Order: sequence, then structure tokens, then C-alpha cells
Amino acid sequence: MAISKPVLFIGGGLALIVVVAISGQDRESSASSPTGCQVVVTADVLNARDVPGGQKIVGKYVKDAKIDAQPVVENGFRKIAEGKWVSAEFAPPVQGAKCGP
Repeated sequence: MAISKPVLFIGGGLALIVVVAISGQDRESSASSPTGCQVVVTADVLNARDVPGGQKIVGKYVKDAKIDAQPVVENGFRKIAEGKWVSAEFAPPVQGAKCGP
């Protein structure tokens, strides 16, 4: 039994769309951070503080969460956003991230 040309054409087009979508996701995930710096949480729960080493908790992140960050570290704390700092010890850069020194 032969497959008609329109069915074959539509099937091939759908397969191409799926391949392009999958490959696009890989590029998107590696370049998803606007700063190019992304970290992964290694602690069970990581508190975000208002200032480096501060007492006020302004957010929490769970283990294995990937977080967009800033390429700024002060006194062992990495800046996540304005007014949000986490311990750099428990938030190392993901492989290939551009987080600076």
C-alpha cells in the first residue's frame, strides 16, 4: 500500500517542526539568563538575604533550582537581584555560565 504524497509531505513537515522545537529548547535553556550568569542551588533550602550576610530573609530557593544571577560576589554572597543575595558556597554557577570570578 502506497502513502499519498500529501500525507507524506505533512508527516515530514511535522517531524521537522518537532526537531526544530527540541533543538531550540536546548539553546534557550543555556541562554535563558539575561546576564549570562545562572547558578544552581546545592543546599536543601537556600535563603536569600536583603544584603550580603544580612539577617532579613527576602526569599527561599530549593535544592537543584536554577536561578538567574548577577556576576557579582561580595563577602561570599552572590547577588541574585536588587536586594537579594545568597551564599555563593551553596549557589555555584552552572556549567558554561558567565558569572565572572
